[in-house]
Amino acid sequence: MTRNAFRWAVVLLMMFSGAAVVRLAKPQVSAQPSGQTPSLIYTCLITNNVKQLTEFYERVLQMKAHASGDFYVEFPTNAGTLAIFDAEAQEKYIPGSAQARQNRSAILEFNVANVDQEYVRLQAIVKIWVKPPTTQPYGSRSIYFRDPDGNLIDFFSRVKP
Repeated sequence: MTRNAFRWAVVLLMMFSGAAVVRLAKPQVSAQPSGQTPSLIYTCLITNNVKQLTEFYERVLQMKAHASGDFYVEFPTNAGTLAIFDAEAQEKYIPGSAQARQNRSAILEFNVANVDQEYVRLQAIVKIWVKPPTTQPYGSRSIYFRDPDGNLIDFFSRVKP
């Protein structure tokens, strides 16, 4: 399914469920010409608590979410968009396709200017730390932590060996 089809399906679902629809973030790229590889530009987290996850990411990413009712929000970044979508709405849209709080196989990775400064800043926000600031053998410095739904997050920056 294309990104625009998904976005419009979300909007229609919210309209049918009585949610107020506001402007979504502008898409950051256009359709790929035939024969080119796909571009990953959206990651959507399915949650039972959109409000809680939105508030967490607003604090962690230091940006306000672009909301579309109570069921869907987006955090546009330079590289792509992190979206958060309500689990009940997802179940109505694509039954049996996703379960909230079940991710143990993907990592959301964000490039930051200074990992150590972020580690200090996030102390009051993050409840579950997986790994403190560590320089990895492959040339990056990282911190790993979990969001309220248990999704693993890596804040990293490139370092010189």
